[in-house]
Amino acid sequence: MPETIVVVAAFLILLVDLAVVRRRPTRTRLRCGALLASVGCLAAAFWPGANGPAGITNYYDGLLILDPLTQLIQQAILLLTILTALISTDGGFTDHVGEYFLFGGMSAAFMLFGLSLVYGLSGELNLGKIAAKLVGPTLDPLLVVALVMLVTGFGFKVAAVPFHLWAPDAYQGAPTPSAAFIASGSKVASFYVLARVLMSGFHDAAGSGAWRSFSPGWVPLLAVLAAFSMVLGNLAAIAQKSVRRLLAYSAIAQAGYMLVGLLADNPQGLAALIFYAITYAFTILGAFAVVGAVQQAASGDGFAAFAGLRQRAPLLACSMMVFMLSLAGIPPLVGFFGKFYLFTAAVHSAPANLGLLWLVVLAIAMSAVSLYYYLQVLKQIFVTAAPAGSPSIEVSLSTNILVTLLALGALVVGGAPNLLLGRLVALIK
Repeated sequence: MPETIVVVAAFLILLVDLAVVRRRPTRTRLRCGALLASVGCLAAAFWPGANGPAGITNYYDGLLILDPLTQLIQQAILLLTILTALISTDGGFTDHVGEYFLFGGMSAAFMLFGLSLVYGLSGELNLGKIAAKLVGPTLDPLLVVALVMLVTGFGFKVAAVPFHLWAPDAYQGAPTPSAAFIASGSKVASFYVLARVLMSGFHDAAGSGAWRSFSPGWVPLLAVLAAFSMVLGNLAAIAQKSVRRLLAYSAIAQAGYMLVGLLADNPQGLAALIFYAITYAFTILGAFAVVGAVQQAASGDGFAAFAGLRQRAPLLACSMMVFMLSLAGIPPLVGFFGKFYLFTAAVHSAPANLGLLWLVVLAIAMSAVSLYYYLQVLKQIFVTAAPAGSPSIEVSLSTNILVTLLALGALVVGGAPNLLLGRLVALIK
């Protein structure tokens, strides 16, 4: 029923916008759409039974599986959708939307081709049965091709190198709400599905990415992607003068960090991955809300547009400081604990040979690099003086409340990470 409510709400929004408010001012249409979207998502999230059954419910031989962990992820995505809809009330539109669509279609094609090869090898559609059929001392060459195709498809979704080329242009060219949702909700969903597919269906094809102990499988493949994503994302972000593009390359690096948790291939790593993905999503959503407000007032998202923000919009400035430092991994903010849990899970994945310590060392070094470009944004906000005659930035009450709540959330969950992590660990066990 919750899924049905979301679909019905989507069609209702289209119908109302076309038939009822089409000739109204843009702001009215945006608010109407945001209201309907919020009501639909709230109804889906809190529908009786949406909190999940006591155990796992299996429909049609695994075609639809409902468990408490999956429904927690769904509720997080619905909340991100509501927040994105609220951000959209202050946004605008762009005509450049076609090529994002094309990249999404291409990634789906790779993924489906890989899944078709898996079906040809196993003759099964259920992940558990696929895992049982693919057990063997060596990997079938066709399975290797299938894994590469799957990783390619998901690589586009999570914007990991070398499948990241769409991200900077999409983040910069799309309307702020669209970019915010791509960076937040889309990442949570994609990483969760990727983790479920690989850990449930291809556990025996994981291989090893430990230092000097590489063995074929998806773990060494993703380890290489994680390393390149962290290096390229962070180094490219240093050269950016647009805050949107900076956040895009930062997101590429963040995908690398999240892959580190996935590579642990154990319950601790899965809990750390989901914790980091959810908390990162809310943090980046807040950052985009600030960027959208500044861009609307200054007609640009360059560094200069943020000059003197502490004087022009103190609340936005303080919130942006929380978001930037959390993304950099500074304690006691939630980003620090997210990275800590990810890296701990990776090191403990194979203690006999130090696990993925080499990748964790690289991740820590790249986190230090990221602090430089995040501080460049904060320098403009708190150190650089606003240009003479710059007016104060007028922000709607809803945006102020949203940004403040997200910043407080980063502080609260950073101070008490077990509020979320404890529940995740309990569900995964």
